[in-house]
Amino acid sequence: MIIQPFTDVNPSFFGMLNQGPLTLTIFLHTVLILPMIWIYFDEKKKLQNKK
Repeated sequence: MIIQPFTDVNPSFFGMLNQGPLTLTIFLHTVLILPMIWIYFDEKKKLQNKK
């Protein structure tokens, strides 16, 4: 069973994320990696326009 009832002495956001094997990975990809890809292509477009 992937999702288990979340019982913790000090319930926190990252504690909830750490419940399943994929939740933390998906969260980190959404928060960190996707914006980095977006910024990369945005900056690349700006450089192309300067030429």
